Amino acid sequence: MKSTGINNAFFNPDRLQLFEQSLRAGERAEATVRKYITDVRTFATYLYERMEAGCSRVDKDILLSYKKWLKENYAVSSANSMLAALNQYLDYLGAPELKVKPYRMQRSLFLQEEKELTRNEFTRLVRAADRDGKEWLALCMETIAATGIRISELSAFTVDAVKRGRIEIYNKGKYRRIFLPSKIRQKLTAYCRRHRIRVGVIFRNRRGEALDRSRIWREMKSLKDRTGIDPAKIFPHNLRHLFARVYYQCTRDLFGLADLLGHSNVNVTRIYTQNTGKIYQKQLDKMQILRI
Repeated sequence: MKSTGINNAFFNPDRLQLFEQSLRAGERAEATVRKYITDVRTFATYLYERMEAGCSRVDKDILLSYKKWLKENYAVSSANSMLAALNQYLDYLGAPELKVKPYRMQRSLFLQEEKELTRNEFTRLVRAADRDGKEWLALCMETIAATGIRISELSAFTVDAVKRGRIEIYNKGKYRRIFLPSKIRQKLTAYCRRHRIRVGVIFRNRRGEALDRSRIWREMKSLKDRTGIDPAKIFPHNLRHLFARVYYQCTRDLFGLADLLGHSNVNVTRIYTQNTGKIYQKQLDKMQILRI
């Protein structure tokens, strides 16, 4: 595709809409589709500003300049995810020669302690939500922590699924079945009974629609003052990490955990099971190699 066509493709809403449709046709998760479109628009804004400054076309140099700008303004992991979205769009436009490589990242050996949500902190969050009269929020957090689901998968928790004792989830092109621990199943059943929820999704707004995950995120953050927990630790996905660590500590079954989390690559699962450096330090001290 000529550079003029590439230029227009970033400012043509019809082309972007067709790209969005192709992502959905490829069974991409809705959250992924929205993120890709947002990330492409971020580049379009960057490109427009550069064209205002005299840049005349989209070429490899402008892509590399954008890559550098991302690193200066975002965390490396965020920059890489935005580059992945842009590369996907370039593939769609038939311009793979313009794609740029992601930044290389060295995997951390240890979990950053300041980001780890402990079981005690989780309990404090749940109790704070209950005290605030937000039973639904407390149960949302308990459900994620007890099953390891993604927040986007809460909509799979229906009255019928809880009665069966298992959740059927289709996400990111993969299907998996999650069996409910008896305690969370009992809590969900009691919640439905109290709130007269007889059919459909359990976690819903007043219109009966599935709760928006941004609301759950905001409501969780609002608990920071009442719990004294670092707000950097308070976000839904950290509950999934908590589930993974506790499950692995109990079972040492990495492959089983990968199945539960819906990971096709077990190396991704390893990230969820990292311990803090302090735990490794204690293990080294137990070795007592030096007797002097």
